[in-house]
Amino acid sequence: MQNDSLNNQELTISLVRDLIKEKRSDRRWKNIRFLLGFIIIVTAIFLIVRANSPELSEGEGKDYVALIRLDGMIGPGENFSADTVVPLLQEAFADHDAKGVVLDIDSGGGTPVQASIIHDAILDLKKKYHKKVVVVGEDMLASGAYFVAVAADKIVVNPNTVTGSIGVIMKGFGFPDLIKKLGIERRVVASGVDKDRLDPFLPQSKADLDKIRQVIGEVHSNFNQVVMQGRQKKLRADPSELFSGDFWAGSTALKLGLVDGLGNLSDVLRDEFKVSRYKDYSQSGSVLKSLAGQFGASLSMALSNTQMRVYEKI
Repeated sequence: MQNDSLNNQELTISLVRDLIKEKRSDRRWKNIRFLLGFIIIVTAIFLIVRANSPELSEGEGKDYVALIRLDGMIGPGENFSADTVVPLLQEAFADHDAKGVVLDIDSGGGTPVQASIIHDAILDLKKKYHKKVVVVGEDMLASGAYFVAVAADKIVVNPNTVTGSIGVIMKGFGFPDLIKKLGIERRVVASGVDKDRLDPFLPQSKADLDKIRQVIGEVHSNFNQVVMQGRQKKLRADPSELFSGDFWAGSTALKLGLVDGLGNLSDVLRDEFKVSRYKDYSQSGSVLKSLAGQFGASLSMALSNTQMRVYEKI
């Protein structure tokens, strides 16, 4: 009996030792897999960021300019927004080897606030880095896009570029008679007498129109002042015509003094900066931010899982 008991104890000890070895081996392989996964992710981010980093275009000579392409609607959450564009501007201006900054713009405008923030950022960066800025207008350089453009030292457009539209617009629809025909009852509770102003299911009143005209008039006045300051003595037409909200082809915009010349990107590189190459900062950092966010979330989850396994073992 005693021998059997000793044999059982030895067997139990042996099983426990084997189990401990197995657990240690399993933990070791988990750590190795985690480390390999970490290395793969970091390597992938490095390769993508490297491929996405600004590269010089083809051309002769070693000199170049920093280029940023801006297109589409200007507004929060868009590619042409202050959150996206300002960091790109900071990168482009901070490139000490770039002879200047070129903004290639193709946009019909957007929100005045976003355009104003980008405009002011360009002015601040010009003062900080003392770099020449030239805007090249593509198919459209209108409204908020022109607001941004007047921060540059020069504006060059194609003869056919739609240019100008210095004005403010507010659009909407009204359905006061429709809900009556459909038998719909409008229910609104507001604490302010004007809180439901511009409600599409109420008839538009004179007070509403006066308020709209007051607000957009203030914004329009600010727009006009920015253009006057940016273009200074370059404008060659009556303000009532320039600030009417109308738009013109690039060739007429040149006659009105809204732009400084006619040409395209290659013309600006050659004539304004004496270079044939550019470094495109348009997408710089966008992929990195996205990957960094995803990597951060993945790493946080992996670390949390590792901590949970540690707590389970303790």
